[in-house]
Amino acid sequence: MTDDRRELPLAGLRVVELGNYIAAPTAGRLLADFGADVVKVERPRTGDELRQWRLHAGETSLLYRTLNRGKRSVVLDLRTEAGQDVVLDLVRHSDALLENFRPGTLDRWGLSAERLQAANPDLVVARVSAFGQTGPLAPRPGFAAVAEAYGGLRALVGEPDRPPSRTGVSIGDSIAGLYAAFGVVTSLLQRDRRAAAGRAPLGPVDQHVDVALSEAVLSVMESLLPDHSAHGVTRRRVGGRMEGIAPTNAYACRDGEVVIAGNGDAIFARFMAAIDRPDLAADPALQANPARWARRDELDAAIGAWTGTRTRAEVLAVLDGAGVPAGPIHEAADILADEQFEARGMVQHLTVDAGNGPQVVAFPGIVPLFGPTSLPVRSLGPDLGQHTREVLGDVLGWDGPRIEEFLEAQA
Repeated sequence: MTDDRRELPLAGLRVVELGNYIAAPTAGRLLADFGADVVKVERPRTGDELRQWRLHAGETSLLYRTLNRGKRSVVLDLRTEAGQDVVLDLVRHSDALLENFRPGTLDRWGLSAERLQAANPDLVVARVSAFGQTGPLAPRPGFAAVAEAYGGLRALVGEPDRPPSRTGVSIGDSIAGLYAAFGVVTSLLQRDRRAAAGRAPLGPVDQHVDVALSEAVLSVMESLLPDHSAHGVTRRRVGGRMEGIAPTNAYACRDGEVVIAGNGDAIFARFMAAIDRPDLAADPALQANPARWARRDELDAAIGAWTGTRTRAEVLAVLDGAGVPAGPIHEAADILADEQFEARGMVQHLTVDAGNGPQVVAFPGIVPLFGPTSLPVRSLGPDLGQHTREVLGDVLGWDGPRIEEFLEAQA
């Protein structure tokens, strides 16, 4: 490999990614960000369908380049015995496998848990699906949109007098990818601890990381279930607010909008003083959050009257001086110009052919930081099959003629 991963936390680990779209590739991206050698297996000719999503020019979308950074692309036809055999050979040389097919798909392709375990008893397998590997809905297909509705999120997004909205990104997929990556790392830690204690590994037959998109969404729904179970409370959509917490909302200024979170008891007093409403700051009925929530419309009207006569910069300067959490509502251009993101390496500029020849393009950095700035993005999502020859030769030890014969057979 051309990049230097030796000092990264996951250096020396190899992961086979059998994933399309966003969830499993997000897990693979996180592992690759921190040094794992992630070998992404893609179908011949078309590859991961994400290559065509939000494609503005060329053959590979910048969405794909972003979510598959740091990986190596290998083209294999998993519907053929030859392709399955190569995957099993890769598994013998790997630590983990990621997949996000419908449950049972890999079994039909000759890549059952039993075969994976026979190839590598130490292998950690992470499976991402709509509803998990067990239960009555396990066989159903589903994307993040379905999971976000099923897990309770969609009901809370949007204005109360309109149908539910969706967040502007596939948040259910991304959350599931985070859990899958976390599951892989914890399973690898467990594997090493068992080995140190002289205990046999838990292979794919015994244990796997099972991430359901619907459950990943449910897991971030805070007290949705206990509030209903204990008190009969059903949360509803409240637009830009947060149920039961006030004042916190988006507010219009003369030249844009800001988000202000003035809902802490001490913060509220400073907030009201800053907007020249000492009467609200001193009101005994507004000293605790429940009462503020009951009068949220009155508070939002007072705040909006103040912000509406000022620019965003003026509003943010006053609130920063008063110690009130607030920030601008950023679009892409704002993020590119933001000094905070820049200072922490969260906007990184890399050269890529985005369909009109090589150009320098801004990409998001790597989270979390292990120092003052982001780790550098070493490489963007690869061209389809860019590393097939390299992996077959360097990892599996095939010679040139065998590689060319294989590639010709699956072309």
